[in-house]
Order: sequence, then structure tokens, then C-alpha cells
Amino acid sequence: MDPHREALQRIVSNLANKNGEIHNFIDMLNHTIKNVQVNSSNAISELDEEFDGLYSILDEMKGSMASTIQQEEARKVQALQDQLSQCSNALESSEELLELAAQSLDIKDPVEFLKAARQIKERVTMASAFRISLKPTVSDSMTHLMVDFALERRILQAVNFLPVPKAPEIDLAACLVADNCITVSWRMPEDDGRIDHFVLEYRKTNFGLPRVKDEQPWELIDYIKATEYTLSGLKFDTKYMNLRVQACNKAVAGEYSDPVTLETKAFVFSLDSTSSHLNLKVEDTYVEWDPTGGKGQEKVKGKENKSGGQNPLLKSNRSSSLRSGGPSPKRTPVNTRSSVRGSRDRFTGESYTVLGDSAVESGQHYWEVRAQKDCKSYSVGVTYRNLGKFDQLGKTNSSWCIHINNWLQTTISAKHNNKTKTLDITVPDRIGVYCDFDGGQLTFYNANSKELLYTFRTKFTQPLLPGFMIWCGGLTVSTGLQVPSAVKTLQKGENVLSGSTGSLNNTA
Repeated sequence: MDPHREALQRIVSNLANKNGEIHNFIDMLNHTIKNVQVNSSNAISELDEEFDGLYSILDEMKGSMASTIQQEEARKVQALQDQLSQCSNALESSEELLELAAQSLDIKDPVEFLKAARQIKERVTMASAFRISLKPTVSDSMTHLMVDFALERRILQAVNFLPVPKAPEIDLAACLVADNCITVSWRMPEDDGRIDHFVLEYRKTNFGLPRVKDEQPWELIDYIKATEYTLSGLKFDTKYMNLRVQACNKAVAGEYSDPVTLETKAFVFSLDSTSSHLNLKVEDTYVEWDPTGGKGQEKVKGKENKSGGQNPLLKSNRSSSLRSGGPSPKRTPVNTRSSVRGSRDRFTGESYTVLGDSAVESGQHYWEVRAQKDCKSYSVGVTYRNLGKFDQLGKTNSSWCIHINNWLQTTISAKHNNKTKTLDITVPDRIGVYCDFDGGQLTFYNANSKELLYTFRTKFTQPLLPGFMIWCGGLTVSTGLQVPSAVKTLQKGENVLSGSTGSLNNTA
């Protein structure tokens, strides 16, 4: 094709695209103009409503205050009229008495005169004219009902459109992360009586500093009236939480506060379906007994159970590692899901087991387990990675658990190294598992009451995997939990209780 024609076609194409962009922009401008007109009309309507409200309040107040003045006027006039009536009656009586006294002066008979004089004297003594007050009972002043609205006029003259609220300031020192709850506290940079409510936004992240890309969307809590809010029932499945706050008045929301980042580290794991027993149906953090899932499995003989059923490949790997002077299992990085998944054979035989896909290598961690009501038998605990495919939790020297049996009667027992200790306690609905790897402690709690169930004390030499065995029923595992404050408090006095677990303690 002719180069000039190609160039012209490109120009035509570019012009057509630009024309399309301009058409779209014109449409957007027309739409914006209509929105401005509509929003302006709405603003005027709201302005009319607000001023009508002010007028209504002023009219109501004027009527109320005028009524007060009229009532005061009526009270004073009535009091003065009552006093006037009393004075008129007293004057009438006094004039009558005066006329009688004048007539008595004309009496010639001394006896009659003395009698009349005595009567007049008695009547004068009782006359109301000498008992009434000649001072008005009320004054004519109404100054106590005068008004001066100079201040109110200045306030009304200062009436203006609502300002945009300033950004709140999050008080990082007052924020608290505990028991899978986050309490956020903030303040306004200056008093603003027009603030109607606040908006709190938060999002989970694995980055210490806020990022623009690759972040989860913000979640929103609206209409918060106080300057503090607690997010509760959170699952801490990321390392951090970003938070920010926005102040709102009746009309507009202000700028967001500077975001803050709080650490929300917790032990998070899922159940490893790749190595679980075929009779177990595993979904993330739920495992259920499935009697049809194991069809076709090879039958397990008694001698295979006795041998521990360890994977020959794993046994060979450990032996060669020891012979070659390679790194000990403690130094082997196992705290990744990929290193756990696909690295072992599937459990089989009577080891109806499923493990967690992340390991505990250090620190203090906590998770909870809830069993279905129809669950007949289950175990909850931890194990080293060398648990054989035929091994059961608590029957090896590298696994620790508590076992619940709900058959003829309900029993709960602690198990380790094929030793069992029956516990005289009530089986809770939820079991809390506390693992202090560095302190060599594995403790089980009633997750509801935080009552101690049992404590293993040992020295852990290899990373630990959460382990679960189940026969009939289902288990739900809750991860991403912080060590509860109640458990931390109980741990301070835990040394006093350590004697109750001595029979199953060892170094593994």
C-alpha cells in the first residue's frame, strides 16, 4: 500500500478516535451540567428547609415569650385591682365612720355622748383603713422581661455553609490489639460541634507500610458516634491491619486520617488433605469422617501397626542425614505449606489422621477445635513430621494429644508415647490448644471457660504440626487466633500445676 495512503489512514483513525473522545467528554460535560443544576436545586431546597426551620423556631419562641409577658401583666393587674378594691372598701367604711363621729359631737346628753364615743372608738380600732398597706403590692416595672438579641444576631450573621471536617488523628498509643479484637481510638485536631458521626475503614495486609497496589479493598464501619471503636471476632490471617478514620457532618465527609498499621500476627494453617486418611473428608479447616472414602484401601495387619508403619523413604532420609552430618530437623525450614504438603505418604490403616499444613518452629501459638455432637472418637494434639502413616496420635514418643471417647460413656484422656492418663474432667464443647514451643509446653483448655484440661511439658527438638484424629463425626478447626489474654494470665501460674502431668512428660 502507498505509504502516503497509510499515513493518511492513520491520521483519519487518530482523528476518529479523538473525535470519539471529544464526543464522550461533551456528553460528560452535559451530564455534569445537569448534575450541577440538580444538586444546586437540592441545595436551595435544603437551605429553604433550614431557614424555614429557623423561622418556625423564632416564631415559636416569640409567641412563648409574648405569652410570658402577657401572663406577668395579668398577674400584676390582678394584684393591683385586688388592692384597689380593698382600699375602696376601707375608704367607704372610714367615710361612714367619720360622718357618724361628726354627728356624735352634737349629742347634748353626757351619758349618750359617752356611749356614742365609746362605740366610735371601738369601730376605729377595728377599721380596715388603719390595717391596709398604702404601698402597691407589685411594681409597674417589666424590665425583667426585656430581651437583648445582640449575641444571637451576631451568631445568625455568622451562619454559613458547612465546612468540610478536618481529618481525625488516630491515637496509636491508645489502640489495642488483643483477643482477636482491635480497639481503635482517635481525636479531632480541634473541637467541631458539627461532627455527626465517624467512618472507620480497615483492611488486612502482609506489608508493614500501606501500599497502593496489591492491597485488599477497605472494609467499612459507618455511623460511629464515639471516638473509639472495637473490631471484634477477627481472624488474624495476615501479619498486619491498616486502619483509617473519616469525620462526617450532615452534609459532607472530610479527609481520611493518616492510615496506621497494627500488627496482627497469629498462627494460621489449613488441614492437609494430600496426606490425610482416605476415610476423612477434608475442606480447609473442617474434617469429617467418611466411611465410604476408604474403599479399596489395603487392609492393615497387626504387625504393621506394631512396627509403627514409618515411611521407609522418610526413615532412609533421616538415616542418611544423620550419617552425612547434615542439618538437624530443628534447622530444617518447615514453616511453609509447600514443605508440608506432598512430602509424606497418606495416612492409612487405623490412623484416621489429618495434619495441619504449617508447622510451629518457635514462639507461642493458639488454636481451637470444635467437635460435632455426634462425634464418637477424636484426638487433638501436635506431632513431629516423622509420624508414620500407620501411627496414631499419642502412641509415639513424638506426638502429644488429648483423646475424647464418646462411645458407651464419655471419657477424656491425655496420651503420649503409648501411655494414657485418664482425666477426671468434663469434656468441653470447644478445646483450646496452647503451644509454647520455646518453653516446651503444650496445654489444652476449655475454650469457653479457659479452664485448664491438661499440660504436657517437654523439650521440643523439631517443628510441630497440629494433628487431629477422628472416627465418626466431624471437627472444625479455628486458626488465626491470638493467644487469649485469659490464657496468658493462667500461664503465669501454670508452674504450680505442672506436677499433675509428670507421668507423661519427657524429652523428645
